[in-house]
Amino acid sequence: MQYRRLGSTGLPVSALSLGAWLTFGAQLGRGTARDLVAAAWDAGINLFDNAEGYAHGAAEEVMGDVIADLRLPRDGYCVTSKVFFGSVEHPRPTQRGLSRKHVVDACHGALRRLRVDYLDLYFCHRPDPDVPVAETVMAMDTLVRQGKVLHWGTSEWPAALIREAHDVSRKHHLAAPAMEQPQYSLLARQRVELEYAPLYREYGMGTTTWSPLASGVLTGKYDDAVVEAAAGTPAQGRDGLSWLARSIPHATVEESLARARRFTACARELGEAPAPLALAWCLRNPHVSSVILGASRVGQLLENLTALDVLTRVEEAGWKRVEAAVA
Repeated sequence: MQYRRLGSTGLPVSALSLGAWLTFGAQLGRGTARDLVAAAWDAGINLFDNAEGYAHGAAEEVMGDVIADLRLPRDGYCVTSKVFFGSVEHPRPTQRGLSRKHVVDACHGALRRLRVDYLDLYFCHRPDPDVPVAETVMAMDTLVRQGKVLHWGTSEWPAALIREAHDVSRKHHLAAPAMEQPQYSLLARQRVELEYAPLYREYGMGTTTWSPLASGVLTGKYDDAVVEAAAGTPAQGRDGLSWLARSIPHATVEESLARARRFTACARELGEAPAPLALAWCLRNPHVSSVILGASRVGQLLENLTALDVLTRVEEAGWKRVEAAVA
C-alpha cells in the first residue's frame, strides 16, 4: 500500500480507501461486509469512509459492527462520517442540514453507530444554503476542541464557500476545513483540476475522492443499459439504473458512454483491466490524498487494489493514450 498525507495535515492515509456507499447496509450481508473490511485491512487500507445518510445509518452500523468484530486497533485505522442528509428516511427540519444542532447530533449518532470515541474525518456532505457558513464552522470547531473529531472538511462544496469557511476560521481562530471529498474520474475532472486548483496552494487542502469509475461506467459493465435508464426505460434486469444515468457527469449520457468505450478499448490495447487503470489515473493527481473504492465482493476489491501496480507499470506514453481516448 502507498500512504499519502491528507493535504497539509500530518495524517497518513492509504492511497486507496474503502467506502460504504450503496453497499454496506444495503446490497451486502454482514458476512460479505466483514470479508471486505478484513481484505482491505490486510492490504494496508487504513481509511474507511461512511456517512449518516448511507442506508439511513445502517451502513455505519454494519461497518462499526464488523470493525469491532475484527478487533482492529483503533490507533491503526481512520474512519469518516458525513453530515447533511440525515439518518432517517423522512427527516424533520432539525434532523438534516448543517445547523449547529444537527452537526452535533449527527456526530454523536455516527460515534454510536461506528462504535468509536472520535471520528478521524468529519465532512459536511453538501453545502446548506439555509445555514450561515460561520455557524457550521463554529460547530465543527467545538467538536474538534472536544476531541470528538480530529479533522473536518467538506464534500462537493463550491470553492467560494470553502474559501469563506477558511476566512471565518482565520478571523475567529477556529479549526479550518482540512479536506474536500469531491467526485473525480476520467469523466468528472473540472472541479478537482480547475475549480479547486488555487485551494491546494492557499490552504493545503487534501482530497478523498469518490466515484473514480464513474459509478462503474468506466468498467464497461453498463453501457447501453444506462442510455435506456436515462430515457426512462431501463433494460431487462437493470431496474433502478436511473440514478446511475443521472450521476454521469457530462453533457449527455451518450457522449459519456462513447468516451468510456474509447477508454476501455485503450485499456485493452495497453493490456490492462479498465477498472485498475481508471483508478491508477486518479492516483496520478498529486492533490488526491485517497481514492475511495466501492466493492460488493472481495475479488472485485482485490482487482481494484492492483491499481497501485498499474500506476508504476504504465509508462508516460500510455497515459497520454488514455488522455487522448477520453478527450
